[in-house]
Amino acid sequence: MALWMVRAGRNGEQEEGALEHGVATIGWNELPDLSSIRSRDELKELYEEHNPGETKMQVANAVGQLWAFISRIQRDDLVVLPLKTRAALAIGRVTGPYAYRVDLSPNIHHARPVEWTRTDLPRAAFEQDLLYSFGAIMTVCQIQRNDAERRVRAILAGQPITWPLGGDEELPEEPDVEQVARDQVLGYISTHFKGHALARLVEAVLQAQGYVTRVSEPGPDGGVDILAGAGPMGFDHPRLCVQVKSSDSASDVNVLRGLKGTMGDFGAQQGLLVSWGGFTRPTVEEARHAFFAVRLWDSDGLIEAVLRNYDRLSDSVQAELPLKQIWALVPEE
Repeated sequence: MALWMVRAGRNGEQEEGALEHGVATIGWNELPDLSSIRSRDELKELYEEHNPGETKMQVANAVGQLWAFISRIQRDDLVVLPLKTRAALAIGRVTGPYAYRVDLSPNIHHARPVEWTRTDLPRAAFEQDLLYSFGAIMTVCQIQRNDAERRVRAILAGQPITWPLGGDEELPEEPDVEQVARDQVLGYISTHFKGHALARLVEAVLQAQGYVTRVSEPGPDGGVDILAGAGPMGFDHPRLCVQVKSSDSASDVNVLRGLKGTMGDFGAQQGLLVSWGGFTRPTVEEARHAFFAVRLWDSDGLIEAVLRNYDRLSDSVQAELPLKQIWALVPEE
């Protein structure tokens, strides 16, 4: 058995369909049914016919990934889907062969049936070297470094295995540099802003956005960690109730409903729920129906807010979280 990463669109445009219909899927929808393909040479000929003008390297790269998807991946292999729409990963077990589907979604054709075991594992649940491997920019690749398959199976069983990492872990051949950098920030915040310190970081971001805030003391908070209001004294609208969950587990819908009740108790029009471990799918769906009253920040959302407001954070917070903006060349397709 093996562990594979299979992405679902550059911007996650296929991932909800993949999770809903129980499949792993890839792009290349310009290609017809590949079920009858019996060799890489045959696949290469078909690919070049539908993608004229590509370089030899581009063709070899695409054909290698397509061949892995239709032929090398086997029943009972594990598939990791890094989600773009939230800071989580989905992991499932392959249950059957490749099939060309036209019945699922307009943008899903090439598919493998998958029984998704978890669809909400936070990125913070994985050690940095695994996140590096999941950061490869390829659509399909086998993940083998550092006993990855056994460790992922252990995470699914609730018994994660710590790998004896050194200081010179290699990155994937073609890493997604932006995601690797995000994961480094994620790991740093996980280590240095545990518990109540995460609420202080959220408060610092809100202050940078112009809010006057009051953060609860450590301990029982009565359903609210931060109160925030606009204006010089915080009396103006909007007024926010903020709940911060620093656990690595996904927050369920009861946490969201609790925040909505607290908003009424404090006379706040809006609420912000920050959950480092992300959110269950029902929570995300219910929050969508409360779009004009509630916002959700998972770890990605908080990091995005930190980066957007970093220059306006206090010197003390910048000293606790030292970041520097750099420019990097975007790799070719």
